Amino acid sequence: MDTKRPYNFYAGPAILPLEVLKKAQTELLNFSGTGISVMETSHRSKPFDAVITGAEKKIRQIMNIPDNYEVLFLQGGASLQFAMIPLNFLKKKKADYVHTGSWAKLAIKEAKLLGEVHIAGTSEDINFSALPKDLNFSDDAEYVHITSNETINGTQWHDFPDTGKVPLIADMSSDIMSRKIDINKFSLIYAGAQKNIGTSGVTLVIIRKDLIEKGDPNIPTMLKYSTHAEKKSLHNTPSVMGIYITDLVMDWVLKQGGLDAIEKTNDEKAKILYDHIDSTDFYQGLVEKEDRSSMNVVFRIKNNDLEPAFIEQAKEKGFIGLKGHRSLGGLRASIYNAFPVQGVKDLVKFMKDFEKNNS
Repeated sequence: MDTKRPYNFYAGPAILPLEVLKKAQTELLNFSGTGISVMETSHRSKPFDAVITGAEKKIRQIMNIPDNYEVLFLQGGASLQFAMIPLNFLKKKKADYVHTGSWAKLAIKEAKLLGEVHIAGTSEDINFSALPKDLNFSDDAEYVHITSNETINGTQWHDFPDTGKVPLIADMSSDIMSRKIDINKFSLIYAGAQKNIGTSGVTLVIIRKDLIEKGDPNIPTMLKYSTHAEKKSLHNTPSVMGIYITDLVMDWVLKQGGLDAIEKTNDEKAKILYDHIDSTDFYQGLVEKEDRSSMNVVFRIKNNDLEPAFIEQAKEKGFIGLKGHRSLGGLRASIYNAFPVQGVKDLVKFMKDFEKNNS
């Protein structure tokens, strides 16, 4: 491990590729030969236009996004999307939501302010330790909403539900670009950038053009998807630094070999960690095996009283961000795209040593 940099397991803002940080550092005072920082550069200038158009082009290439989708760089995080989606498409009618945990709950709360919400499935009765298996979709829903990966609860959809002609919308904040997906299954995907695609301050929205056309015209300008699509994400000043970092991260993803290589590495990291958790009764996984997240590994020590010592000793050894979310407790290792395989191997070694010293 690089002794100057700890292994970063934070759930978000999360680890970025080191070469991206170094590239940004070298250009911090002189972006693209302008003599000024990208943070000082006009968002309508030619140098920044190359950044935002380049980022979109690379995202389309990496995710195989067809021309009938818009790629938008918005602000407000996934939390704003929780309201923006029903504002545009619910129109005091009905939408189906699948309740899989903490982030789905927040999306449901916002939608209920604007229309009828039908819970098409929930695993609340088992404390969200698995995804709901019995889904009951409405015939008259405006859309179906899912959270593809629950950052806090550690579940992930590995096979997405078939919603027929009803638009499928997904919050992919914590697993976007971690694997290959078929974009055509979705009408809208949104993701806060601060996990796999950049820094906080940018929200990536991938939306089918025909869905944009169905948006309610009688809502504030900034909350219409049509506004941002027509202005190519430049209706107002975007997060120029955030989009610049996203562009650099996309270069890194392509350099790794695209999503084929990224997915293979992510599967390897998750297997190393889950295999060790399953190999001992000292540690306990919190999610059914078939629904485990490859991004956010949640677990506990059977003797919960040992967890504060685990977190403190891990920090001393250079492992940060392992404390579970305040609403759930326990332990969580977020192993996003930029997290190295060696870091997971080193964590497992620490876990073995900690078990040996506390058994």
